[in-house]
Amino acid sequence: QVPLVESGGGSVTAGGSLSLSCVVAVSNYRTYSMAWFRQTSGKEREGVAISDSSGRTIDADSVKGRFTSSRDNGKNIMNLIMDNLEPEDSGMYYCAAADYCWVFSEFQCNWVGWGQGTRVTVSS
Repeated sequence: QVPLVESGGGSVTAGGSLSLSCVVAVSNYRTYSMAWFRQTSGKEREGVAISDSSGRTIDADSVKGRFTSSRDNGKNIMNLIMDNLEPEDSGMYYCAAADYCWVFSEFQCNWVGWGQGTRVTVSS
């Protein structure tokens, strides 16, 4: 298991913003793809954003235009800025690391590490 440390999240009213950060706590962090997933009420776990070792990022269609992901390989961090949050965005958000992906854009990867999760609560 690749160790990951998440930070951020919290509570906000609808229309507000929150940010999440995830650090890959290993020396060879540049070799990993990283992603944010979320588990919201009544839904299956969903990929929100993914980044590869070159810094390329893809935000899921469900959050595109509201969420912006970025990868700072110099600081082994993947960030997720969430704007215009909706109550439906409430849930647990998890960071993950993968050693390879066979369909990167569909989050189909070999996930070798998961963060402990951070809660996002959006009230109406």
